[in-house]
Amino acid sequence: QVQLVESGGGLVQSVDSLRLSCAVSSQPHTTYSTGWFRQAPGKERQFIATISWSGGTTAYAESVKGRFTVSRDNAKNTVYLQMNSLEPEDTAVYYCAAGTYGTWSSNYYFWGQGTQVTVSS
Repeated sequence: QVQLVESGGGLVQSVDSLRLSCAVSSQPHTTYSTGWFRQAPGKERQFIATISWSGGTTAYAESVKGRFTVSRDNAKNTVYLQMNSLEPEDTAVYYCAAGTYGTWSSNYYFWGQGTQVTVSS
């Protein structure tokens, strides 16, 4: 079983930055990739970024490429999402998830509860 807890969300202004953290608790020797998704009110959950267990492979949605950076520190069991140049369109609940490497929700088996990010103009 894997447990994920997101933190770092909040209310920021347009063009500000924010860093989300995802604390991952799992059995020893598990090597799941970790993805970030978001869901805005009235919209479907959207893939944002993913990172392999080793951290050597990453992928991003076009809408955040160049603004967001995903990284991980396995010694701290934590995955990060650095978000720069935030826009009001980035407002959503952000989720981290653990599973196989990919850009689909179905790639991931375990999900956190989410953290709210609100960007004001």
